[in-house]
Amino acid sequence: MPTSITWSDAEEIGIQLQEKFPETDPLTVRFTELHRYVTELEGFADDPQNSNEGKLEAIQMAWYEEWKDAQ
Repeated sequence: MPTSITWSDAEEIGIQLQEKFPETDPLTVRFTELHRYVTELEGFADDPQNSNEGKLEAIQMAWYEEWKDAQ
């Protein structure tokens, strides 16, 4: 695991979110909630203002892939 993660690390963030919220279907999470989940992750070291819809969507899809694999 990288020592610090940024908005660009969608795959790593997806893995961490799946570990933290294993029962949550990522497609039910609003972007406002997703933004908060990401910024609260241990090791998150990016400017919270640097997110955008594209980055959040990539994170949500990476998390969804992890979630699907776990089902």
